[in-house]
Amino acid sequence: MVLMGREREVIGAPLSNGELAVRYRGLCEDLRFANLPGKIELDVWGRLLMSPASNYHSAIQTALSGKLAALGGRAFVEASVLTSAGVLVADVAWASDEFMQVRGFETPYNRAPELCIEVVSPSDSRKELSEKVAAYLEAGAEEVWIVFPQSKRCEFHGRQRLTQRSRYPVDLADIFS
Repeated sequence: MVLMGREREVIGAPLSNGELAVRYRGLCEDLRFANLPGKIELDVWGRLLMSPASNYHSAIQTALSGKLAALGGRAFVEASVLTSAGVLVADVAWASDEFMQVRGFETPYNRAPELCIEVVSPSDSRKELSEKVAAYLEAGAEEVWIVFPQSKRCEFHGRQRLTQRSRYPVDLADIFS
């Protein structure tokens, strides 16, 4: 049997960072995925992971992005990052001017922006969130926030441990309203 193209019939091992990046860029350019609600991530096997988001989730993302803009640099909603866990899409991210000068708008980022934020959805598990924190930090993030919309609280994870507050001077007082 002759195989058409260069696709593998079966994936025998987790995809390399390069293979994941190419697949993710392909998804971004594929018009069939242009209007899907929610974000698309890829695990290390190249499988699509989709998370639909509520309007409240989206409002929190927007509020956080606006607050981060005060830091200078660039705030993002849904920034794709190549990590050891696959291509993850931070609900919100912040990158310094220096990061942007080096990385620009590469898709996905081969190094995490300084700050990656996950806004918890009802389908998230504690295990999945812990894995994302570890993956973003390993990919170069200085801090990862986990935002809990129902209990209206935030966790701040630094490279060493969970901390009481962020090192970034951002007023989070009204992000849940």
